[in-house]
Amino acid sequence: MLTRRDFYRAGSVALGSLMGLVLAVPGAAYLLDPLRRKAGGVTSYPLARLSDLPVGVPRAFAIVDERKDAWVTYPKRPIGTVWLVRRPEGSETPVVAYQAECPHLGCVIGADHGGTSFRCPCHGATFAIDGSSTNGVSPRSMDYLEVEVLSDANSTVSVRYQRFRPQATKRLPLA
Repeated sequence: MLTRRDFYRAGSVALGSLMGLVLAVPGAAYLLDPLRRKAGGVTSYPLARLSDLPVGVPRAFAIVDERKDAWVTYPKRPIGTVWLVRRPEGSETPVVAYQAECPHLGCVIGADHGGTSFRCPCHGATFAIDGSSTNGVSPRSMDYLEVEVLSDANSTVSVRYQRFRPQATKRLPLA
């Protein structure tokens, strides 16, 4: 037969266990959340419509994203810049994208006034419109990025943004 004292003891243990479980589940989810996320993933960003890009003229686009670390999500802000160059009809890829960070020291690369080449203002590295280094200051050509022209109504140009290690002779992605 169950006495009143045994009933209260069992009820206290059950209630205490339930309260511990209620606190343990969110705590475990909080601690394990960073392990569940992909580290160093490459994200694709829709930047422009294909019809808005003139053939052979480089156009710069800011990559805007919210930064997340461990448990904090920061507001959206620019995290980089990409140069898009539309190629003539009949090319195997309609648009090419280049990382706007100089492979030499990571400075921001700009287009020259005529839009026929790229130049790094910090140390004088120059690049042709196809991204190749023209004066040898940079250890490699401009870093190209994957581009996808979506088959939606606007023919949206989407770029997989990624950063690469400066001063390396090969393209080494940053984690």
